[in-house]
Amino acid sequence: MKRKAAKTAKKKIVKRKVGKAAKSVKKVIISSPDAPAAIGPYSQGVRAGNTVYFSGQIPLDPATGELVPGGIREQTERVLRNVSALVKAAGATLDNVVKSTVYLVDLGMFAEMNAVYSQFFKADHPGRVTIQVAGLPKNSLVEIDVVVVL
Repeated sequence: MKRKAAKTAKKKIVKRKVGKAAKSVKKVIISSPDAPAAIGPYSQGVRAGNTVYFSGQIPLDPATGELVPGGIREQTERVLRNVSALVKAAGATLDNVVKSTVYLVDLGMFAEMNAVYSQFFKADHPGRVTIQVAGLPKNSLVEIDVVVVL
């Protein structure tokens, strides 16, 4: 069943002290039914000003909530499709991504992950950090978070 692409935005004003004056920052929550729902107390994305910070995405199929079958290639593709859906919900494209962080359970998978990653980010690549971690939610092999400037 195809779902309509939709975005949900909740606005919240957060007051922060900056020096001696208080400054208001409008926080807009970004979400999309075309990416897996958050599985904890966090938002899929948060916009502050013209910057959007997206939570890490793991290779869950948004329709089933289950980890996609396959290895690092299939999982990286699913993660980046989830990231793309969220970026689209914020009114942007992957060209607006300025920074990504890739978490791998084994850096030996770097070349395969990178081959898929390069299909999504073709030019003017964002800054990136890749980190090997001891484990990821749901025993996934990869997780990716991004920062977007609108």
